[in-house]
Formats: sequence, C-alpha cells, structure tokens
Amino acid sequence: MTKTWIYRFDQLADAEKHAGGTWDDVRRLLGGKGANLADMTRLGIPVPPGFTVTTEACLAYLAEGDGLPDTMVAQVRDALASVEQMTDRVFGGSERPLLVSCRSGAKFSMPGMMDTVLNIGLNDETAEGLIRETGDERFVYDSYRRLVQMFGTVVLGLRDELFEHVLADARTRQGLDTDAQLPAVVLHEIVERFKGIAGRFPEDPFEQLRMAIEAVFTSWRGKRAVDYRKAAGISHDLGTAVNVQTMVFGNLGARSVTGVAMSRSGATGAPGLEGDFLVNAQGEDVVSGTRATTSLDSLEQAFPEIHAELTSVARRLEGHYRDMQDIEFTVEEGKLWLLQTRDGKRTAQAAVRIAVDMVHEGLIAREDAVLRVEPAQVDFFLHPQLSMPSRRAAVSEQRLLGRGLNVSPGAAVGVVAFDPDLAERWTGEGRTVILVRPETKPDDVHGMLAAEGIVTSRGGRTSHAALVARQFGKPAVVGVGELDIDLVRRRASVGATLIEEGDWLSIDGTTGEIFEGQLDTVVPDITDRWLSTLLGWADDFRRLRIRANADYPADAERARSYGAEGIGLCRTEHMFFETERLPIVRRMIMSDATAERRAALDELLPLQRDDFLGLFRAMKGRPVVIRLLDPPLHEFLPQHEELSDRVTDAKIRLRVAASLEDIDELLARLSEDQTLRDRVDALREANPMLGLRGVRLAMRYPEIAQMQARAVFEAACDAVDEGVDPRPEIMVPLTSHAEELRRVRALVEKEARRVLEERTAEVDYQIGTMIETPRAALIAGQLAKDAEFFSFGTNDLTQTTFAISRDDAEAGFLVEYLASGILAHNPFATIDTDGVGVLIDMATRRGRDARAGLEIGVCGEHGGDPTSIAWCHEHGLDYVSCSPYRVPIARLAAGQAALDAAG
Repeated sequence: MTKTWIYRFDQLADAEKHAGGTWDDVRRLLGGKGANLADMTRLGIPVPPGFTVTTEACLAYLAEGDGLPDTMVAQVRDALASVEQMTDRVFGGSERPLLVSCRSGAKFSMPGMMDTVLNIGLNDETAEGLIRETGDERFVYDSYRRLVQMFGTVVLGLRDELFEHVLADARTRQGLDTDAQLPAVVLHEIVERFKGIAGRFPEDPFEQLRMAIEAVFTSWRGKRAVDYRKAAGISHDLGTAVNVQTMVFGNLGARSVTGVAMSRSGATGAPGLEGDFLVNAQGEDVVSGTRATTSLDSLEQAFPEIHAELTSVARRLEGHYRDMQDIEFTVEEGKLWLLQTRDGKRTAQAAVRIAVDMVHEGLIAREDAVLRVEPAQVDFFLHPQLSMPSRRAAVSEQRLLGRGLNVSPGAAVGVVAFDPDLAERWTGEGRTVILVRPETKPDDVHGMLAAEGIVTSRGGRTSHAALVARQFGKPAVVGVGELDIDLVRRRASVGATLIEEGDWLSIDGTTGEIFEGQLDTVVPDITDRWLSTLLGWADDFRRLRIRANADYPADAERARSYGAEGIGLCRTEHMFFETERLPIVRRMIMSDATAERRAALDELLPLQRDDFLGLFRAMKGRPVVIRLLDPPLHEFLPQHEELSDRVTDAKIRLRVAASLEDIDELLARLSEDQTLRDRVDALREANPMLGLRGVRLAMRYPEIAQMQARAVFEAACDAVDEGVDPRPEIMVPLTSHAEELRRVRALVEKEARRVLEERTAEVDYQIGTMIETPRAALIAGQLAKDAEFFSFGTNDLTQTTFAISRDDAEAGFLVEYLASGILAHNPFATIDTDGVGVLIDMATRRGRDARAGLEIGVCGEHGGDPTSIAWCHEHGLDYVSCSPYRVPIARLAAGQAALDAAG
C-alpha cells in the first residue's frame, strides 16, 4: 500500500487516523501550522484551500537526499488538482491561474527560522492571464517580482542584496521612497532584471513548486533553524511539514489588507486585539519592517465589518484552543481569510496574566494555568531588566562588549570598580557600581554586596561570584573570556575597547551580555496581582515545602515575603566577613592558645546572637536551619601571595626610610604581615575544600561550635521572651563518619542544656547533618541515629561524586563535555540523576529506615532549579531551599511537579 505523504486541509480526520489520534500526534505529523489550518477548515473558518506535505515526507526526503520521490510528486499533483476544483482555477493556466504559497510548519513554532515562497505559479503566460482577469498590471508584476526574489534567495540560495540593489536603483531613478510606489512598467523591468540574476528560475509552475518544497524541507537543517532549536530545546528529529496554500492577495487594491493580530496583548496580556496591518500589501511587508505598519485599532475605523469579523474569529479560536492566538490574516477585496493561527508568543508578564484571566473566564482550569507558565518566566518579576529599545540601540551602535555565563538574572548599570573596597566607598558616596574582577573570593563580599552588579572574566555557574550574586539577588555575568582585566593599571579591555575605572557599564545577568555605557532599565513588580494569584494556586497543589538560603534578617524577610516557609540554610561564615567582625575572626584564627581563641569568640558571641535573633524574628515561627562554621580558616585571612608581596614591599621601603618614625611603622607592619603569612602557611592545604573544614573544624576547635551553639540558644531564648516562636535546626556540615556527628551533637546538646537551664526556658530544636560526600550517603542509616534531619548539599556532593572542581570544570573541560554531548546538562545546575541522584535516593531510604519521619531537604543551588525540584518531588524529599529570589520560581515548579506526577 502506497504511503500517504499529503493531506488536504479538509482531510483532518484521515490525518488523525494516520497520526494515532491525539492532537499532539497530529501536530507532529502535520506541523503546528498545518494542523491548525486543517482544524480551522473543519471549524468553518475561512481558510484558503490547500494541503500539507507531512513531516514524515520531510524526514524521508532528508534521509534520501535525492529529490522528491515519484510517489510524493504524484500525490502533490493529485492534491493540486483537488485545490483547482475547489477554487475553480488552473495551476499554470493562462486563464484564471491558480497561485500558491509554500510555507514551512514544524510541530513547534519557529518564527522566521525556516523558509517561505509566495506567488508560486507565476510565469510570463500566467501573468498575462492574471492581468486580463484583474485588470491590474501593477498588482501582477509586483507579485511576480516578489516570487522571483523569494525563489532566488530561498530556493537558489542567492544573496538578497543582489535583488535589493535593483529595487533601490529603481526607486532612485523614479525619485520614490518605497517599493509600493513603483509603477507597473518599472516593476515589469524589475522582473526581467530579477530573472537575469536568478538564472535558474523555472518557467514551469510545477517545477517552481517542487523546488520550493525541497527548499523548505532543506531549511530544517539550516544553521538558523538548528541554532533556534538548540536554544529552545526542540528536538532535531521532528522535521518540518510544508503547507501549500491558495494565494489570497492583500495587495489587490484599496479594499485589500494584510496583517497580524494577537487575540490579547503579547506584552501585557490585556484583553483585546493587538497587532498591525497594511492596506494593499503582502504579509512579508508587515513582518519584515520595510514599511511602517498601522495599528489594528485603526482597522476598526477603516474597515469596521472586517474588524468585527476578525474579533469574532479571534474569540472563537481562543475558546477552541484555550490560549492566546497569533493570527495571520489577509483581506482580499473585502473578504477575510485566515492564513495561520498559533499560540502567541508573549512576555512573562503577559503569560501570567493570560493564564489567570483565562481561569476567571472559564476557558481553562487552575491546574492548566499553573502548568502553562514557565518557572523561568517568574524571574521577570524579580529583577530589573534592560529596556528593549535601549538594548536594540546599544547593539546597533556596537556597544555590546561581550557575553559570559548568565548566572544571576536582572540588569545593572553602574560605574566600573576593580577593587571591592573602592566599590564599597563609591556606593557609600551615592554612586552605583559594577564590580569587575578576574574572579571573586570571600574577602570581596563587602564590595559585592555594595555593587549593583558583578562581572568576572573567569569562573563558572557555581563559582563564588555566581553563588553570592544569586544569594543576594545581584545581577552577574561570569566567565567573560574576552574581557582582559589589568588590576595593576585598573583597566580592562575587550579587543580595542578600553574600559577605565569609573567608566559606565551595563550588564544583563539574564542573557549574559555586557554593554559599554548606560542603558535604560525597567523594574518589574513582584506584587503583581496575577502572579500572586498564580503562585497561590501552585501552593495549593504542591507537596514540597519551599525554604530559602538566607544569612541575614533582610534576606530572611525578603524570602518570607516571597513565600518561603523557613530557612533551609544559614551560612554563618558569611556573617564573619563583615568589616567589624573580620579582625576578631582573624585574631581567633591567629591564636595558638585555646584561652586566646575563647576570648576572641566571646567578642563574636553577642554579634552572632543578634544575627540569629534577627533571623528568628524575620521567620516568625518558621524553621531556621543554621549551619555550623564550614569553610577552611585560611579563607578568613589574606592570600599568601598578597602577604608575600606586602612583606617584600615593606623590606624595600625600610631600605629607603627617611625617619625613625617611618622605620618603626614599617617594622611593625612587617612583623604583623610576617606573622600573618606564617599563620597562612601553617593553615595552607593542598586541597583545602577536602581538608580542615566542616565538622572537622568543630572536632579540632570545639570552642567555635560551642560559641555558635550558645549564640543560637541564647537568641532563641530572647525570641521566646519577645513572644516569637523560634525553631532552630542546627546543621553539622560535611560529616563522613557517624562518630563525628555523634560527638558534635553531644557538644551542641550540652551547650543547649546549659543555656536553657540558665534562662529557665524551653525551646524545641533539632540537630541534623549535611550530606555532601558519597560516604555520608552510604552510611546514611548510621548518621540518621544522631540526626533529626538530612540536608543534601548538592554543590559539594556533585563535586565529590564526579571528583571535579566546579570552578575549574566550568571554566574548562565541562564546556567541552556539554558541547560534545558527553553530558546532557551541567550537573552543577541540574541534579545528575544517574550519579548524585542515586546517592540521594539511597541515603533517603537508608536514613528513613533508621529513623521514621526523618526530614529531608536539598539546600544546594539545585534547590532553585525546576528540573531538580521535580526530581526531588518524585523521590519523596520534604523541602528544597534556594536563594530568596528563586523562592517564587521554586513554588511554581513544585506545584507543577505535583500536577505532573498526578497525571
């Protein structure tokens, strides 16, 4: 039995049987455009007759690579004959000639990525016949020159400039501004010149159609289509359909129109038609931008009956497809025709409003609304954005300096500072600052917090800069390889462009772009009532609880206002980097004697207590997970290289000192720096991230954990006195042995009893551990005996599972792994389900086998990734914790995960 390659628009039932019955299957077979054209035909909406050459035909053609097979050609001829009967026209006829368009149409909309050819069927003979029929020579030769130009560029692969040069020359000679003003005699000349350029343009109408179909099929593999699919996550094995459709003409005079209509605003989601049209034009004139279009608002005045009919059809299509529609239409001498409808592209703001409004209008259910909005779209409401007009202007003026990794969304505009101290000082003086560094380290945090945005030339998605930026909602672009930074001269360069300290820079953390100069920004609104409604619905459906990673009361309050149900990770080390505390911390580290360390810790105690009290106040009875000190102590000290340079500099200056006072000052500074360097040397490790950190710090220096535990419970007692319900959960980091956890737990419990007895108070608390190594996952059953909760630190767990450094990998071979397909996704962005996921799943089961009701969450960067959130829901975790700015995203993603799991 001969395979069916082609279906007319009025054969949707047959296509449904072929495809398998579901609408998704039909869209895969006929493409989105072809399926909708057939569907509109069945609904009785005015659609010019035509047929679809299926995606299966495309894949077969591409696989063979040797032209359309004879069976396919025969079916095209049969389908054309049917269209001729429907239209009472003849394809290639000298009287009442039938003209057709040839348009691509894949399953998923890819606007402008593949090819279209209009007015197929015109040649010298059919052109004369159409002139006799219409009496409009200008219209015919305008259509003819469009065909030859499109055929030349799309099918023959010629440069469009060759044809545009001819048009420009004709306009100049005639003293005209636009192509629409060119008279018939000139257009006739242009057709002949075009045919001279497109030497292989066939006079045979069927040969035109055959070659156009092949060109559209081939365009599926074109670079722009491939790049678009990669960016949009569309499979490369779908193929495209081709829709051959009777031409209707919007360029047939003053009663003819072509346009594009959105059934609602694509920018805001507001109800009502929105779009553009042109009188006496073809569709390419509207979308190409070559002619100034007119708003659809004016269509109501110019053609009230057409506007009313179009509005009615748009409402009907919305009701049928239950989504906002993007409609291409043509009016030929007062008759409305629809050439396409598809789900319309929209901004994040519009997506949210449309989804909520359609629930209120009864078009969709709340479940549909929650599933319809992409979690990434919620990001729009949380961060300033560069305005589109300003961005377009900057690109056209060649002020786009480069691109890096878009690690923290939002826009920032400020003056460049290459030093964190300067960034802090300038911010204090009222200037907005972009901190630009090769990479950042913990000592830079104050400058990072002061800056509006952060740029680094090195680093990956989970580098220090990326993590801190996301935590504090700072727009950031990292790993801008073309950015050459000279910290000595305090300047940077991109190619020939020099960036001095104090120059203006604009960055877009959403796209990863950096621009020279000041671009305008727009600030979205998180209080948007449509977003609040949508997230409330997601909360009703989700099972996973959403917590936030927050270290300061202001972050905790922001997280709670965004819907966080607790703090899943408070990193106490961040508090130690504050300017007034760092000297105390360094004094504690420099001390060899326990008594000296305790004296420094006694100074830190009230500061930590106030920190924790602020968190308890902000969270108002919600759980607060406080991680004991985790990083290696050397991170709180200057870098060895910096201290060595300072020592060398002091020695040189001693040789030329002019006075005893200078010598005394230099000797004191030299002694201090040498002592610091010696301590840094003593603390140096070959691999500090696997060295003396986490639980090992508490084992080596128990007085640090004792101070932090006392600070937690004193703060909890103070909160109780204020009428606040504190719910501390103390987390022991980086445990790999059950005895480590047992001993630190005993230490914390002992300090808790002391404080609670001193204050005669009662505070409910939990002690748990952070699972960050494969061994911890393997012995989870043992750890659970001394832990009320597990929190998976998926950043370090990914590093230790893969045995790679995330910063080194993301700046090097990981990029190659992703590009070559070794890895499907970045394991530091989305949970590696085959490795890390197996460990989490195993640890969860073993932990709960040992302790019923064990609470389990994730507090790494993966806690804000929608794909990872869905995995956590599927595998029975209790909560995820993420940056405050990703809490709304996590709420939506968790709701979607629950709905997807429910089917």
